[in-house]
Amino acid sequence: MWQIAVDSQVLDANSSYAYLLWCRDFQSTTVVAEIDGEIAGFVTGYLRPEAPEVVFVWQVAVDHAFRGRGIGVSMLDHLVNDAAEQGISTLETTVSPDNEASVAMFASLARRHGAQMSRESLFAPEDFPDGHEPEDLYRISPLGRSGDHITEDHR
Repeated sequence: MWQIAVDSQVLDANSSYAYLLWCRDFQSTTVVAEIDGEIAGFVTGYLRPEAPEVVFVWQVAVDHAFRGRGIGVSMLDHLVNDAAEQGISTLETTVSPDNEASVAMFASLARRHGAQMSRESLFAPEDFPDGHEPEDLYRISPLGRSGDHITEDHR
């Protein structure tokens, strides 16, 4: 997971230790796609402590070798279907304003699950000490199950 994040050159790569802890402590909100014994992609998320009906998606990444196969979309559908079964009603994520591909992916997710998507500013560049781009908060609600789009090839 760490290597995929680093290789993406887009994601904020956390330490390798953070990814190990993430998989241990947030298993119910983490999805890892494995193909032929290789990690093809991952979604990391967590339930917001102050809003346990909200799953926050931290990162979505697909290894370059596996892109174009719908793996990112399948992992998100899997996460949302599991979340909806647990009574979680809202998905939140942040996206930088120039990341049109991510916005389109989450808009498609909302449509597939019969939900509405809203956007608001969350963090401005001056909120970050390291020159980070702004982050807009996207909220998708209410979550509902869609067909399970994960095929055996994507697990």
